[in-house]
Amino acid sequence: MNSVRKRPSKLQDNLVYGLVWLACFAPLAWLAWRGFAGELGANPIDKLIRDLGEWGLRLLLVGLAITPAARIFKQPRLVRFRRTVGLFAFAYILLHLLTYVGVDLFFDWNQLWKDILKRPFITLGMLGFVLLIPLAITSTNGWVIRMGRAAWSRLHTLVYLIVPLGVAHYYLLVKADHRPPIVYGAIFAALMLWRVWEGRGALKKSSP
Repeated sequence: MNSVRKRPSKLQDNLVYGLVWLACFAPLAWLAWRGFAGELGANPIDKLIRDLGEWGLRLLLVGLAITPAARIFKQPRLVRFRRTVGLFAFAYILLHLLTYVGVDLFFDWNQLWKDILKRPFITLGMLGFVLLIPLAITSTNGWVIRMGRAAWSRLHTLVYLIVPLGVAHYYLLVKADHRPPIVYGAIFAALMLWRVWEGRGALKKSSP
């Protein structure tokens, strides 16, 4: 007798969604607590800016990993968490930028412009942020309907450019230990290789 897989209840769905939300919010709460406790080191502003940006990059990678995880573990419902993770990634990167502009530069727009033009890691980071803005704006179901699924999907492939820009931004930023950005770059490469492999498999299945 075949067993019937029960669909998760709405309560279970809400519980899982709440856990995802808390997991994404927890690093920000931890950073805030460490800041108030004076535990961000000798240069707390630099530490805060860097950690916010790194968490944004991590969440972008988590968002890219959701689809492979859903396919590999046969849990298609995981895909519905991509939007939440992606919006949290944008929020962390926005806070990363605002902390740099507001706290480090004191809203000195002339200095910001000079940094964008003269410091390659800031040029790449700003480019990645600008490309991320339309993805955040169009993250709602309403925008999917307005744009059409195909156009919306094409726009959101910008994330495949945004993540390597973020990795390069981080790599050029650090002066000594380049291992973290290299690890993030390797994870991104692995996720892209999985997509290529899956695409080739789908093409073979569809060919006569």
